Amino acid sequence: MALINSLNLRSKGQHYEQKAAEFLRRHGLQLVDQNFLAKGGELDLVMREGDSIVFVEVKYRKNQNHGHAAETVTWRKQQRLIKTANWWMLKKGLNADSTDFRFDVVAIHNDGHHIEWIKNAITEG
Repeated sequence: MALINSLNLRSKGQHYEQKAAEFLRRHGLQLVDQNFLAKGGELDLVMREGDSIVFVEVKYRKNQNHGHAAETVTWRKQQRLIKTANWWMLKKGLNADSTDFRFDVVAIHNDGHHIEWIKNAITEG
């Protein structure tokens, strides 16, 4: 995994986002969008599971010595994700009141050997 360690931060993020997308595809989700940027926020992955839109935040930590990767999704980060997801839905002609959606976190540790999928990790409000 020395190659991964030598990648710049953005490339490393994209590498682990791809790992997360592959993991979720193996669990039946379909990729809809990736790295959607809006003022003040970014959506790592937008997936579909049945009739639901799933906004996925991907977090990576080499190990858990300094805590779990999912712990880095702070309240402030959650608010940015919610705002960005609402903007994404608006751009796609979807209404948050009539669209089934949720926010998940995929936490990746141990150089990608441990992947944890946390469904409904963020609740709007």
